[in-house]
Amino acid sequence: MGAYIVRRLLLIIPTLIGIMIINFALVQFLPGGPVEQAIADIQGQGDVFGGFAGGEQDGAVTGNEGDSGYIGSQGLPPEFIAELEAQFGLDKPPLERFLTMLGNYATFDFGESYFRKIDVMDLVLEKMPVSITLGIWTMLLSYLVSIPLGIRKAVKDGSSFDTWTSGIIIAAYAIPAFLFGIMLLVLFAGGSYWQIFPLRGLTSDGWEDMTVIGKVLDYLWHIVLPVTALSIGGFATLTILTKNSFLDEIKKQYVMTARAKGLTERKVLYGHVFRNGMLIVIAGFPGVFVSVFFTGSLLIETIFSLDGLGRLFFEAAIGRDYPVMFATLYLTTLIGLIVALIGDLTYVLIDPRIDFEKRSG
Repeated sequence: MGAYIVRRLLLIIPTLIGIMIINFALVQFLPGGPVEQAIADIQGQGDVFGGFAGGEQDGAVTGNEGDSGYIGSQGLPPEFIAELEAQFGLDKPPLERFLTMLGNYATFDFGESYFRKIDVMDLVLEKMPVSITLGIWTMLLSYLVSIPLGIRKAVKDGSSFDTWTSGIIIAAYAIPAFLFGIMLLVLFAGGSYWQIFPLRGLTSDGWEDMTVIGKVLDYLWHIVLPVTALSIGGFATLTILTKNSFLDEIKKQYVMTARAKGLTERKVLYGHVFRNGMLIVIAGFPGVFVSVFFTGSLLIETIFSLDGLGRLFFEAAIGRDYPVMFATLYLTTLIGLIVALIGDLTYVLIDPRIDFEKRSG
């Protein structure tokens, strides 16, 4: 098993490099880089993307290029453009910039944000608690509800319980998380009906002055709506996955043999079926983890005014803040690959008969 872990850890390196190469190459062809963004800010335009709409907007930003080739640079001194390029490190060839970036990233040196003037690692660490909070509670709620419910549905397959719970699950799956979040705000956060939960944030004003119990209750009060909105899609998918996995195992020959030996249904289900049925659920854990922590939380963070990693990456991509964008991509990819390895190791914990070293050989 040790050799397998070492191989998987070594494979993380080329995988990371490959993903960074693809994204770095794509960025080179995107319009509206950091130089254009800085020019737009200087000229009071605020957003360089306004120049791509095709209309004139009271300034040089709209579709006008100087000798430098940058949008909005007409009339600006070449020395000033060169200074901006040097500031953002764009005065060097792309290959040199990419190799320098990889060397720095190997030691987790992500540099400084172009526009926020703060160390990128500090910025990521500042935003990470929000994403971790949403992710942990969402996954905990989804798994605690979905696995028992999926097992129950498999045991009661075809019954009225299975039918009406399937209707609820299908309806939940059909509702996007962000739409469900908006509905929760309208219903329970003072939108048009009841104001039971807060509208935004993870804590109330004066949180630092509360008692320990008060802080915990206030925190739980704030996360109810965003966690519920995030859980709805994952809950439906995980429940169906668990049901189908257990239903498939229940119909196998070894289950019939166990029943024939006189074992109780509970012992058959949790002593034999559970270990095999959970394998496919664990297989999907890395994808669920990355989706909840970094992908699915973007719109929820925006709707509930939560300043997490998903929102940070989106704002960095829109603002062409490359250090923040690439650092977030690098860290989320690295975490996803490590979680995928942990998922494989969990396979072995649940079913020791699985041997990845033999399969690799």
